[in-house]
Amino acid sequence: MAKKPQIELGEAELDVMRALWDHGPQTVRDVMNRLHERGRTVAYTTVLTFLTRLEQKGVVASDKRDQAYVYRTKISRQSVTLSRIKALVDQLYDGAAAPMLAQLIENERFTPDEITHLRKLIDDLDPDSKSPSTNPKNSTNPK
Repeated sequence: MAKKPQIELGEAELDVMRALWDHGPQTVRDVMNRLHERGRTVAYTTVLTFLTRLEQKGVVASDKRDQAYVYRTKISRQSVTLSRIKALVDQLYDGAAAPMLAQLIENERFTPDEITHLRKLIDDLDPDSKSPSTNPKNSTNPK
């Protein structure tokens, strides 16, 4: 199976993508204002350069509306996230996700809702680990 190409985006490019993901299609000025709201002071021409690069990388598209170009994402936040996580797992853990997950669990704090969600995800990986009420092997029905 062909390996998906990693999506290479710098931190500033990710800031621009976040503005587009969070607020939908926008003009250069709109993106610049969103970045300013987040404390990132950048010039109009800098934002235009980022958007042009992102368009060249194939992750953003533009359409001319009235007097201005409107930019929109062509890839989801999820696909960028997965690509970055995969690269991190490959670089730091030789492709093994479990050590990275263990590191996160040991060193991060989680809300009770997040813990419940994580348990469900783990249970879904292994059907034999399901609770007795949902596991047919542990059923108390007479034969």
